[in-house]
Amino acid sequence: MMKKITLLAALAVSISSFSADLPFTPVWNDAETAAKEVEHFDLIGEYVSSDGKTAVQANILNNGQFLVATYNGGLPGAGWDQSAIQSELMDAAGLKTKLNGYRKTVRTSPTIGEKIPDNAFLKMPGDFTNIREDGYMLAGGKTTKDIGSFKMHLEFFMPLKPGRNLSSQDRGNSGIYIFNNYEVQIIDSFALDYENPENNANKLESVNKQWCGSLYKMKLPDVNMTLPPLQWQTYDIEFTAPVLDDETKVKNARITVYHNGVKIHDDFELETGTGIGATRKPLAKGPIFFQNHGNPVLFRNVWAVEL
Repeated sequence: MMKKITLLAALAVSISSFSADLPFTPVWNDAETAAKEVEHFDLIGEYVSSDGKTAVQANILNNGQFLVATYNGGLPGAGWDQSAIQSELMDAAGLKTKLNGYRKTVRTSPTIGEKIPDNAFLKMPGDFTNIREDGYMLAGGKTTKDIGSFKMHLEFFMPLKPGRNLSSQDRGNSGIYIFNNYEVQIIDSFALDYENPENNANKLESVNKQWCGSLYKMKLPDVNMTLPPLQWQTYDIEFTAPVLDDETKVKNARITVYHNGVKIHDDFELETGTGIGATRKPLAKGPIFFQNHGNPVLFRNVWAVEL
């Protein structure tokens, strides 16, 4: 069973400067332990009103309060009408009062457990590094083969790190880094308002294009499909590699991403790499990296077919 990460364990897996200059904060990577040790852990999650007209997401902050997002019509990807999100700060007592008339719901991605096809070019464990004895891949792994255009399925598990504020880049941070050029961000952004970041009731420590599902520092996801931490989530990625003539790019890469079964990027043209990846030369084939930023993010059931 995955256990609470201690100071020494956290330092041992960290090769990133993200956490090197920050004081240690506890991390939980299994719900059973978190339920015993994190006060009001049971309030984190998604709720739907009895009449189905509104829905709520609640995520715990670094001061014991909760960021509470209220949606009209239902949850993101499940009825929300895209109207303005109501973002509030509440203590546990206030949240319990607000949730009168709501029921808690736990959503599961429709692609969880997707079977590996016979023509998979990459599959766990043999085609990936940093695989634990239990078969999970730790953040910091990568593919052992280069690949060009591909369709990839992956399942990821973000820890709970309530000592870091939501939007902190040290709260469950990882990412899928294609060829070391193009990153789809992984981080705990549950309950954040992406479209109107100034609407978020909590203090922001990064920009919205650094939040989960974003093409890092380039493009927001069409909808924030982040689920609560300590739940398995999915990305299904279709990537068309750039076309090169010698080392000159003659056609840009393109990407489509489904997060927990909902399309969040639709055949988007990547004119450059994302973030620092834009400074690196483009590649027609390359490895895929599962970034380590000092957070114990886990991966399972990762496979890809060539397109």
